[in-house]
Amino acid sequence: MAGHDGMNTVRRAADWAGISLTAGQLALLGDLADWLVAEAIPAGGLGPAEGPVVHSRHLADSLLFATPWRSRPGSPATILDIGAGVGLPGLPLAICWPSSRVTLLERSARRSDLAKRAVRLLGLENVEVATTQMREWETTAELLVCRAVSSPNRLRGDLRRLLDPSGVAVIGGSHHTLPNYQGFSTCRIPSNILGNPVWLLIMDKT
Repeated sequence: MAGHDGMNTVRRAADWAGISLTAGQLALLGDLADWLVAEAIPAGGLGPAEGPVVHSRHLADSLLFATPWRSRPGSPATILDIGAGVGLPGLPLAICWPSSRVTLLERSARRSDLAKRAVRLLGLENVEVATTQMREWETTAELLVCRAVSSPNRLRGDLRRLLDPSGVAVIGGSHHTLPNYQGFSTCRIPSNILGNPVWLLIMDKT
C-alpha cells in the first residue's frame, strides 16, 4: 500500500509540473525508488531513515523542478543537476524527458559512482555523470536544477554563469517560511501535492 500511495504522490507532482507520464516512465520511476531503498540508502547516498519517504521526498519532489518549464513548449534540450548526489532531481527528470541531455554534476566520487550505477541499471542513455566541482564546470544548460546544496546567495553567480541566455535555474530546499533572495522569484507548491507546502526559487535569464 505504501508503494501505491507513493506512486500516487509521484503522479500528482508530475501533473502539477505539467508532465504526462507514460506507463513505461512510471515503471522506471518505480525501479528508481526500489534502487534508492535497496542500494543508495545502505551505501549512505541517502539518510538511513529515508526509505518510507522515497516517493514523496525524493521522486515527487524531484519532478516539481520541472514546474517552471510547464509554460514552455517541449522539454529542455540540456539539463544540469548541480550537486546531484546519487541523481536527484536529475534522474527523475531524465526519465520524464528522454529527449533532454542530462548531466549530473557531483564532486563526491562515491556518490557519482552510485549515480552511474543507477544510470546503467535503468538504461538511461540521455544521462552523463561528471565528478567535479561546480566552479570547474563550464558548459551551460537550458535548465539548471539544484537541490539543497548551498545558499542561493552563494549559488547566484555560478547559476548565471552556467545558464543559457534563455535558460531557467531552479533551487529547492527546506523552507518553513516564504524564502526571499535577490535575483530569484518564488514558486509555491501547494500542500496538497506532497503533504506540505514547498517553495522553489527560480532564476530566469529571459
